[in-house]
Amino acid sequence: MTGDTSIKSAAEDRMTALCIGQAVVDCITRGLEDDPFGRGKTRAQSITLNLGGDAVNESFVLSSLGHSVGLMCAVGDDLAGRFVMNEASRRGLDVTGVSMVPGIATPVANMFVKLDGSRSSVTSAASMLPGYVPSAGYIRECVLKGTRVVSFASLFRAPLDQPEVVCELIRAAHESGAIVCADTKIPTFRSMRLEDLSSVLPMIDYIFPNETEAAFLSGIEESSGDCGKMADALLSKGIGHVVIKTGEKGCYAACREEHFTLPALQVPVVDTTGAGDNLVAGFIDALLRGENFRSCCEAGIRTAAASVQHLGATE
Repeated sequence: MTGDTSIKSAAEDRMTALCIGQAVVDCITRGLEDDPFGRGKTRAQSITLNLGGDAVNESFVLSSLGHSVGLMCAVGDDLAGRFVMNEASRRGLDVTGVSMVPGIATPVANMFVKLDGSRSSVTSAASMLPGYVPSAGYIRECVLKGTRVVSFASLFRAPLDQPEVVCELIRAAHESGAIVCADTKIPTFRSMRLEDLSSVLPMIDYIFPNETEAAFLSGIEESSGDCGKMADALLSKGIGHVVIKTGEKGCYAACREEHFTLPALQVPVVDTTGAGDNLVAGFIDALLRGENFRSCCEAGIRTAAASVQHLGATE
C-alpha cells in the first residue's frame, strides 16, 4: 500500500484488527522504599498483578474503544497462561489465535514504578517463547474474513524476533490486503536487525518506535535528538509512515508528504507502563474510523494521556 492508507469505514466485521505479539503477566510494585528497617525487608505503596505485553495491551484498548479484536500470541499451560486466557475472553477478544503451548512458561515480568510514574522492569528467558511460531495461514484467514489492520506488536521481541518468521507474517498480512502496523522494541534475548527485514519493509504502512528504538533502527545516535533524520532514514527503507514516540514530549510523525510534531497532553502521571501501546491503539482506532494521518496521531496522544493516569497499561 502507498500514500495515506486511512480506512474509510469500520464495517461491522467479525474482527476489525488482529494484534500479534507477546502476552505477559506484570507484577507491578509501586512506590518501593529503601529497606526502611535495615532488616532486608522493605515496603511499597502497592503490589498488583496486571496483564501486559504489547499485543495484549493494544488489543484490550482497541476492544474498549469498540472494535472487534483478535489476539495472536502464545501462553503456557500454567496459572499465568490461564489468567491471560480468562481475562482476554472476559473482555470479548477473539482468542482463536492464542496458542496454549505445552512446555513453555507464560512470561512474567517484575515492574517497579516510582511515584513520579517512571518505571523499570525485569524479564526472564521465558519471554523467548521457545518453539512457538505464529501462523501466516491464520493471518490470511482473518484478513479474508474482514480483518483490516494487522498490528505486529513488539517487533524485534519474541515471537517476532526471527527474520524468516517475521518476513513471512508481514508478507501474509500485506498480500492479503491488510494495513500493516508495527510497534517496535529493542532486541533482548535474540538479535535481529532492521536490515534482516529489508524485503518486507515497504509492506509496513505504519511503524511506531520510541526514540531509543528509532535510533537503533536508523543507525542515528539517540543523543543527536534528531527525530527528523531518524524518520527519514526509516522512510528511505520504504516504510509508509513513521511515528516516533517521544514520551512526555509527545510524538514526531513523518511520511513522504509531511513531517510534524505533536506535544503530549499535560495530565497527572501515575504509571507510564504501556503508554506507548496505548498510543498505537488510539492511532489504530482513529485509522479504523477513517481519520487522516495527523488526526490518528492526535488520537494516539489522547489515548496515551488517559493511560498514564492509572496503574498498569489497561484498566
